[in-house]
Amino acid sequence: MRTLVIGIDSGTQSTKALVVNAKTGEVLAAASESYDLIGGLPPGAKEQNPADWIAAVTKSIQRAMKEAGASASEVKAIGVSGQQHGFVPLDAAGQVIRPAKLWCDTSTAEECEAITRELGGLEGAISELGNAVLPGYTAGKILWLKRHEPENFKRLKTILLPHDYINYWLTGNAVMEYGDASGTALLNVRTRTWSRKTLAAIDPDLEAKLPKLISSDQPAGILSDEAARILGLEAGTLVSAGGGDNMMGAIGTGNTTEGAITASFGTSGTIYACAEKPIVDPQGEIAAFCDSTNRWLPLLCTMNVTVATGMVSDFMKWDVAKLNQAAASAPAGSEGVLLVPYLEGERTPNVPDGTGVFFGINTKTLKESNLARAAMEGVTLGMNYGLRRLAELGVQPTQIRATGGGAKSALWRQIMADIFNAEVVTLKVSEGAAYGAALQALWCHELQEGDGISIQDLCNQFVTLNTKETAVPNAKNVELYREMQALQDELSRSLRPAFKRHSQLTRN
Repeated sequence: MRTLVIGIDSGTQSTKALVVNAKTGEVLAAASESYDLIGGLPPGAKEQNPADWIAAVTKSIQRAMKEAGASASEVKAIGVSGQQHGFVPLDAAGQVIRPAKLWCDTSTAEECEAITRELGGLEGAISELGNAVLPGYTAGKILWLKRHEPENFKRLKTILLPHDYINYWLTGNAVMEYGDASGTALLNVRTRTWSRKTLAAIDPDLEAKLPKLISSDQPAGILSDEAARILGLEAGTLVSAGGGDNMMGAIGTGNTTEGAITASFGTSGTIYACAEKPIVDPQGEIAAFCDSTNRWLPLLCTMNVTVATGMVSDFMKWDVAKLNQAAASAPAGSEGVLLVPYLEGERTPNVPDGTGVFFGINTKTLKESNLARAAMEGVTLGMNYGLRRLAELGVQPTQIRATGGGAKSALWRQIMADIFNAEVVTLKVSEGAAYGAALQALWCHELQEGDGISIQDLCNQFVTLNTKETAVPNAKNVELYREMQALQDELSRSLRPAFKRHSQLTRN
């Protein structure tokens, strides 16, 4: 009989499930279910119904199990990756009070500013937490609920993150592991304990509403009778701690020792590294997260990646192949057309009121091909802003492990190599977060069985590169993009007052 593990990645647009052979690391089957954001919300508000995540988890597991020809008794453990920072409020009966506010929700800027003031400004927040209090994080969302929906806040009994909520549905246990917890802006990442000063800035009774903290190698629990019945699995199946999608992506791309760097080109863009100690940015631009292997994960996040390419595709009524074809016909630098890609606001740099700007358009350069390539280049330059900041903090890239939808494009991988000035490689298993969740589940299972295997050993054994897709920097393009980077940085700084005025204008 085979020994299998299941990895789940619950993202902003879809949930994926992988069935993985625990002896070989082979992905036997994969399935995905899509869902949408709640429509008709005010500007900046991004919300989803957690029930949609559960429905997608159920369908994707059932389909993947059927495709793998797997029996319930073969599955030994389940791991869950989830979009970070989302706020899932539960009442005393364990029911969801209102839709979850997501990582990309920028409606909490005022609440974040209020919390930051209570901590003594940015310097105080960095001293207390190791991180700035940014609109993407969970802390501001909790204060937003208290200010804007006081009746719902009175009902609040338990605060969970998206992957925690899926674990709760699977096991009945409300727990939170250090990696995802570090993205709440409630945790002191140096000590891995809740910051009571930050909690008090939100509400004096907040600590009682936070779940038990567990380390990354501990199980969240075991599969409940009810969840097992719905999923068609065995009750008592181990459920690992899981983690945020970036933490699970680190495992799934083998980023579990110092020196490796992963770049995820999905709806949002993230670049992160493994560290044996906290790497705290005094400017607060790089997140000093914990990872999901009991280490740390210095990370930069931009909120707009495939959002930009998708916008261009939708506007042109193109599919992905047509977008790539058009972008490939434009020269490097898109004839001077440059995208400032703050379509959903921005987190790195922190520009919550930002909008998108196509710069350099004239009668010569306004071409479909330039707009397509500029979208790829603009978001990659935006990510490079943070990569350079990582380098200033001592994290130097020599190889970038690319994952996510953007990494599937050969053209885009070359743009990454040229802008990052580093070799860009991909992985044989492209679904890094779901695969990482499966590997963490296997690690947890082996530890519970008394095997002292390390997560690094598992990654070294199972995570392999797709060497046919490697891209290396082109020296001429590296220099061109260095100049474009300086121009995008200058535009970003000069436009920030205009972004704020524009935001006030459109709210009135």
